[in-house]
Amino acid sequence: MNTNPVAIMTAELLPAAPAGGQNRRVIVEQLGLTEYAAAWAYQEQLLAATVAIKTQNRQAAEAKLSPASTPNYLLLCQHPHVYTLGKSGKPENLLLSEAELAGYGASFHRINRGGDITYHGPGQLVGYPILDLDNFFTDIHRYLRVLEEAVIRTLTEYGLTAGRIAGLTGVWLDYEENAPQPRKICAMGVKCSRWVTMHGFALNVNTDLTYFGHIVPCGITDKAVTSLQRELGYAVPVAEVENRLLPHLAALLKAELLV
Repeated sequence: MNTNPVAIMTAELLPAAPAGGQNRRVIVEQLGLTEYAAAWAYQEQLLAATVAIKTQNRQAAEAKLSPASTPNYLLLCQHPHVYTLGKSGKPENLLLSEAELAGYGASFHRINRGGDITYHGPGQLVGYPILDLDNFFTDIHRYLRVLEEAVIRTLTEYGLTAGRIAGLTGVWLDYEENAPQPRKICAMGVKCSRWVTMHGFALNVNTDLTYFGHIVPCGITDKAVTSLQRELGYAVPVAEVENRLLPHLAALLKAELLV
């Protein structure tokens, strides 16, 4: 991994980092095409290591010792065909049997994020921020809105007007009230432990959308799923989208990315 610091100009959405040792540097790791189970295990490893530092810091504070800074990571990848079901999801929202899953070359995992069922596959930009929110702000709802806003701003660069639908996490097109064809382009689901996050977002770039036909996406029955390719009419390199997303995410978090 190349860890040359890339300083990125920040926006006004969040206040400047207060004094006191917050680390707003984020190590970006580009994992490429990665099996879901391996990426999940790596997230758990990074989260556990960060939580361990925070536990040691609490003990250090009691001993009047200086705390150690906690790291932040952003894992970027794509996955082979896989369906994941969040802890509050309904198994019946997967419409395939085990044999049918194998026939489509897909796997299935019950996982520990929020939300229901979703699909990951090639052509989808998946981001897993492993952030200590004590370095930024301790508000999980605000954190989700920041992830959404980074995607919304990225889509604006492609001429797409995206936004949110009240009560539904993620990023949507035709999101206005009473719009005729609301469709989700980016799904989100996170877990937070001791203010350390894992899981994240999945932005459909050149995704094979037929795989969403085998689930009830996010448990939502009355709205469609789309991709950047479908909306624009041509394929877009996932790396290009990634490069456009990163500055927005850094700006909203007031972070420095190490890419």
